[in-house]
Amino acid sequence: MRKPILLVLAAVLVLAVVFVTVHAADQTLPTVGQVAPGFTLPSQDGSQISLASYRGKWVVLYFYPKDMTPGCTIEAHNFQRDQAKFDAANAVILGVSLDTPDSHKQFCTKEGLTFRLLADPEHKVVDAYGSLGHFGPMTIANRNTFLIDPTGKIAQVWTKVDPSHHSEEVLAALAEVKK
Repeated sequence: MRKPILLVLAAVLVLAVVFVTVHAADQTLPTVGQVAPGFTLPSQDGSQISLASYRGKWVVLYFYPKDMTPGCTIEAHNFQRDQAKFDAANAVILGVSLDTPDSHKQFCTKEGLTFRLLADPEHKVVDAYGSLGHFGPMTIANRNTFLIDPTGKIAQVWTKVDPSHHSEEVLAALAEVKK
């Protein structure tokens, strides 16, 4: 009786390892020079925001784990603080998480955020940008950022960013690529 149970457990373990390996392989980040994956997602005010509508502008597309958490709040505050510098560089900031538009609305209201936060609860865009992650049992967006040029191509990629200094990093990279 014990041997069949052990065989079933071993088979389940092998299948789990294969599933995790295949799923991890699907998590491919877009690379510099590649056309950025297109998308349309709802923002905090319920309007539909499409990447295509920002052609001709630089786009800072940043993925973050969760509204109203410490690191995400710091990162959002720094992007907000530097909003005028991004505007001067012809750049728009778009934040994406798995949260809902209502959660984004509350976050923006509480924190005084004026740029767009996009809701991706089905993680279609998070998947397309190889940014799906896990924190314990929770599925989250990994803290990755993509700088997209005015023609729609990826100009720079950051992974596992430090939220306390990231806005400055993006501004420096934006100044460098525009030279």
